[in-house]
Amino acid sequence: MTFKGHACAFGAGTIINAIATWKGAAFGINLKTFAEVRLSESEIGISGSIEEIPDGDVRLIELCVELVLEKFGLELGGTVRTRSEVPLAGGLKSSSAAANASILATLRAIGKTLSPLEIVKLGVRAAREVGVTVTGAFDDACASFLGGIVVTDNRKMELIRREEIESKVFIFAPDRKAFSIDTDIKRSKLIAPYVEIAYDLALKGEYERAMTLNGFLYCGALGFDMEYMLKALECGVKGVSLSGTGPSYVALVKNEQAKELKSAWESCGMEGRIIETTINNRAAISL
Repeated sequence: MTFKGHACAFGAGTIINAIATWKGAAFGINLKTFAEVRLSESEIGISGSIEEIPDGDVRLIELCVELVLEKFGLELGGTVRTRSEVPLAGGLKSSSAAANASILATLRAIGKTLSPLEIVKLGVRAAREVGVTVTGAFDDACASFLGGIVVTDNRKMELIRREEIESKVFIFAPDRKAFSIDTDIKRSKLIAPYVEIAYDLALKGEYERAMTLNGFLYCGALGFDMEYMLKALECGVKGVSLSGTGPSYVALVKNEQAKELKSAWESCGMEGRIIETTINNRAAISL
């Protein structure tokens, strides 16, 4: 007998990168990651594949399925496949989205349920165990699974607040990739007192100021170009940041700013693409 499950979760953008302080904030974006899980009693082990990178590291999605099966005491084998609209290794929470979607698809396949935060925490555990994240990315995983804006304490794995807002989102996604685990943690720690100031702004609901301060701090610490942020500010954008540990930039944009910002970012000359989307306020879903 074969058990099948499908699900999707969403990417996310950064308000506060948690690497410096273990405190973070993020918002869901309307870019989806899909997972398909097939299980049977006749197979042994889980085999994963990622459509966009056939030779990519599949340990995270495989472990997500394995942890769900272990939790319910099921001895099944099979496959997990993902495909994504989220640029991989771009700071847009592709790993969190893949983990969330894989867990949700596995639950659908076996006819079981867990609470949203249980799912998120299982994915964070998997991400830590395979080493694709420094902090466990609880903030990113919450934004991916729950949607909206989230503010978290990643050390305590505590969701402090969630809020829904509507906004157009512009993303500049460079062609090059940057993996979170390769981040210069020592330099990130140097800016911790100033990231705390940005985090306090997020706690007060001043998300645009928080993310812009966060962006300048991490661009400086990690050596990313600030020109994309300055160009956005010149266009009147209030909230713009390096997303995660880069290399992508995200901006919360008003309709009247969109054309000017697109032109300004295109003038910067870096190879990559501009993605126009919106904040996602929906939770991850079984399909």
